[in-house]
Amino acid sequence: MKIGNLFKIAFKALNNNKMRCFLTMLGIIIGVASVITMLAIGQGSKDSIKKQISEMGSNMIMIFPGNMERGGVQQSSDDMQSMKPVDFENIRDEAKFVAAVSPMVSSQGQFICGANNYPSKVEGVNADYLEIRKLKVKDGMAFSDLDIKRASKVCVVGKTVVDKLFPNGGNPMGRVIRFNSIPLTIIGVLESKGYNSMGQDQDDIVLAPYTTVMKRILAIDYIQGIFASALTEAATDQATDEIEKILNRNHKIKSEDEEDYDIRSQQELSEMLNSTGDMMTLLLACVAGISLLVGGIGIMNIMLVSVTERTREIGLRMSIGARGRDIMTQFLIESIIISVAGGVIGVVLGAAASLSVKFLLNWPVTIQIYSVVLSFLVCTDTGVFFGWYPARKAANLDPIEALRYE
Repeated sequence: MKIGNLFKIAFKALNNNKMRCFLTMLGIIIGVASVITMLAIGQGSKDSIKKQISEMGSNMIMIFPGNMERGGVQQSSDDMQSMKPVDFENIRDEAKFVAAVSPMVSSQGQFICGANNYPSKVEGVNADYLEIRKLKVKDGMAFSDLDIKRASKVCVVGKTVVDKLFPNGGNPMGRVIRFNSIPLTIIGVLESKGYNSMGQDQDDIVLAPYTTVMKRILAIDYIQGIFASALTEAATDQATDEIEKILNRNHKIKSEDEEDYDIRSQQELSEMLNSTGDMMTLLLACVAGISLLVGGIGIMNIMLVSVTERTREIGLRMSIGARGRDIMTQFLIESIIISVAGGVIGVVLGAAASLSVKFLLNWPVTIQIYSVVLSFLVCTDTGVFFGWYPARKAANLDPIEALRYE
């Protein structure tokens, strides 16, 4: 029998049971839409994390005093004061794979400008910190090496701080704000970066020379951390090794001793978050895949019912010359039509659901082409796999027994 005739018979049989056919498709539709939506949400989250890490500096390295790996052991205040400005200076002068390096000290407090005040923190850094954190000055300028040498009372502020201290839209350039009674002159305003994926306001920032914060605000002779950036993301490991050697030498740490500092890189963070994201995406895909499995079982169930209902029809067709192969092909075509049609509708609904999540919930969503192609392949395979047994059962019917079936 010609394949075209088999398609006509299959479409006619499905058209005679529209509601049952649609309900059978529903499992496939929900399954495909779920797979596409879940994978889009998972991939969107991964892309958002990569973007945030890239904006922060994908080759950034952070060094803090104390060892974070001493689980459950109380660290003394001396452990947290082990890092000195000379450590930063040696890294700056000796590390070949380090492109930029900045010390870091910070203090929490209240910023006051006239009748307005805002609780935040001031971070003491040098000019390299802007390059490391991918920050840009929109208005004014950053503080200079001379400001650092003199411990000048100047600062660069973010948009949130400007909005809070100057709610009427006044020009903040050259204005003096007070931080815990210490006057600081605003010499620059940073470009707005908005919120990151963790919900942190990246514009809630005040930068000042690290010497100013150390001497005039905190009155300390040690630094609270060091931020550095490798020449490239690929050179992060070499830069980390150089930093470890310099700090071990300065702190007189032998190979068998435990370090009194902790090094973290954005590369490590990126790998950890990507691994977590992959696991979550796989979990979401597996949960959505269960819907496809249920939809496939629904196809098998309906096709078995259809074979039983049409037993006399099958017997009649076989008695006038239809071969078992023709009967089998017809029922396979019916199951594939149901699964592929459900897949097409599922792809459309999945794309619509993904875009709805993006615009209504403001979640990061990235629809992957491979998920759409994979859905079509799975739908076709589902139709063949779950339709094969009912089709084979129909093809193996005895024509005489089938004609006697009531």
